[in-house]
Amino acid sequence: MSQQRSITIHAPATVANMVCGFDVLGFAVNDPYDIMKIRFSDRPGVTIVNEDAYNLPLEPEKNVAGAALLALLEEAPDVKGLEITINKQIKPGSGVGSSAASAAGAVVAANILLGHPFSKPDLVRFAMNGEKVASGVKHADNIAPCIYGGVTLIRSIFPLDIIQLNAPPLFVTIVHPQIEVRTADARSILKQQILLKDAIKQWGNIAGLVAGLQQQDYELIGRSLEDVLIEPVRSILIPGFDQVKKRSRDAGALGGGISGSGPSIFMLSRDEATAKKVEQEMHSVYDAINLEHHTYVTTINSNGITITEQ
Repeated sequence: MSQQRSITIHAPATVANMVCGFDVLGFAVNDPYDIMKIRFSDRPGVTIVNEDAYNLPLEPEKNVAGAALLALLEEAPDVKGLEITINKQIKPGSGVGSSAASAAGAVVAANILLGHPFSKPDLVRFAMNGEKVASGVKHADNIAPCIYGGVTLIRSIFPLDIIQLNAPPLFVTIVHPQIEVRTADARSILKQQILLKDAIKQWGNIAGLVAGLQQQDYELIGRSLEDVLIEPVRSILIPGFDQVKKRSRDAGALGGGISGSGPSIFMLSRDEATAKKVEQEMHSVYDAINLEHHTYVTTINSNGITITEQ
């Protein structure tokens, strides 16, 4: 391993939950993404350099990328130190996997730098330490698609069991109203007990969504994009949510909902023309209430984290 060698990667944004699949389903998108560069360092441990305006912590144990790298270094004892430079294009607190991109991007880049000693499940395991810093909970519904690409199902966290799912061509429209919803706060308002009839309905939707993706059945995907447990609670934190959802469906979207813990909202469409109509409806909703917002029309990223320079 050359001490001069460095790796630069793009770590994609991700959409977690996919409406009904709380903490078990997620997919990666092609835009936006974080840019990260890692190299060996003579300084012990992890050194963090920020190249953005978010002023995220430089102490490794308080930084999601740093925490993930510290976990990796515990199992790579021959490495003295790593320096990681982070240029975040995915705004923290946006609901499209900003913390996951940092944590996953860091360990994937480090693994390449080290000559690929770790498997993808190992990398997910390391990166979940970063998610714990961000939300207080180790979850992988953003981490897994960021590392594996495409759509992933987290059957189990302990032990880790990740299944890659097939999906038909899908266009993704995302709107990010410029407010922040902290993941920890969005988790704290969730009900701790649910009705059995609601759980049964949710299970049916999750199974239907997975079957719809595997069978490339757009109608089944659309019918299954329903959440009776999480969305009714979390949507109150997002201005304009109900209007965005209704007008997007009226414009032809298959369906969608809150991306992760919000405030971003995503919608799935069969084709780009529909996805762009959905984008215009999203603009109309937020323009009407004078709320600054950003939109993306993108597609599912089948590759996950990619190397841009080494």
